[in-house]
Amino acid sequence: MDLESLTAIDVHTHAEVSSRGHSSLDDDLHDASAAYFRTEGKRKPTIEETAAHYRERNMAAVIFTVDAESATGTAPVPNEEVAEAAAANADVLIPFASVDPFRGKAGIRQARRLVEEYGVRGFKFHPSIQGFFPNDRAVAYGLYEVIEETGTIALFHTGQTGIGAGVPGGGGIRLKYSNPLHVDDVAADFPHLKIILAHPSFPWQDEALAVATHKPGVHIDLSGWSPKYFPPQLVQYANTLLKDKVLFGSDFPVLTPDRWLADFEKLPIKDEVRPKILKENAARLLGLTTS
Repeated sequence: MDLESLTAIDVHTHAEVSSRGHSSLDDDLHDASAAYFRTEGKRKPTIEETAAHYRERNMAAVIFTVDAESATGTAPVPNEEVAEAAAANADVLIPFASVDPFRGKAGIRQARRLVEEYGVRGFKFHPSIQGFFPNDRAVAYGLYEVIEETGTIALFHTGQTGIGAGVPGGGGIRLKYSNPLHVDDVAADFPHLKIILAHPSFPWQDEALAVATHKPGVHIDLSGWSPKYFPPQLVQYANTLLKDKVLFGSDFPVLTPDRWLADFEKLPIKDEVRPKILKENAARLLGLTTS
C-alpha cells in the first residue's frame, strides 16, 4: 500500500455478498436499509468491485463482514474470503473480521487463526444485530483477550442502526445493546485494547464523546451518517480534544465515500485537522505509519 499516494482511508466498509452470491443479511433488511440510507449505486457489490471503487479514488478501505449467525440464522460472508480478497487487493483493502461472540471457545480459536494465518487487522462487532452487551464478560471477554494480545482493533457499532429501520419491529433488532457506555467497561477492563466506536452514536453522542476523551485507546469513526447531519458537539470535539482520535468512515455501500466527502467538505473543520480525520489518524491506528 502506497500510503503517500492515498487521499483517504475509509475505516468502515462492508463485504455484503460472497463470491458465490451469498448475502450476510436477509433481502428485506438489505432492501429496507437501501431505502433508509437512500443508497446510490449497487447495494451489494462484490469485494472486487469494492476494491475497484476505492482504487479509482486513490483511497484505501477497511472491509469486513458481520457474523451474527446465532441471532439471525444467516451465515456471514466468510472471513477467510474477505481476508483473501483483501490480500489480492492489498493496495487498497485492509481486512477486518467478525466473529459471533456466541461461538464461545470455537470463536476464540477462530479469531486467533484469522490474525495469525490471514493477517486480519481488527474485528467488527455489531451488538444490536448480534444481540449482546459488549460488557458481558461471559459472552465476549475471551475474544477481547485475543484482540488485545494480538494488537488488533475492536470496532463496535454504536447508536441506532439503519439495519432493520422501517421493518416491522425493526426486524427484531434491539438498540439497547449499542449504547457506547457498555464499551466503556471494555476499555476499562482491557486498557491496552485499541477500540473504535463506529458512527455518530445517536441518541448517545455525548456518551461516546465522554468515553473517547476519557479512555486513551478509544477512537470514533464517522461512518453511517452524512456529515451534514453531525451534531454540533461531535464537530466541536473532532476539531479539538479528539482531533487525533476521529476517523473517516463511510459505511459503504450504503453510503458512498463520494457522498460523504462532499458533505464533509462543507463542515467547519480546521484545515490542519482535515488530513488527520481523512487519513493520518487511521494510518497510525492501523499501524501503517508510526507518526
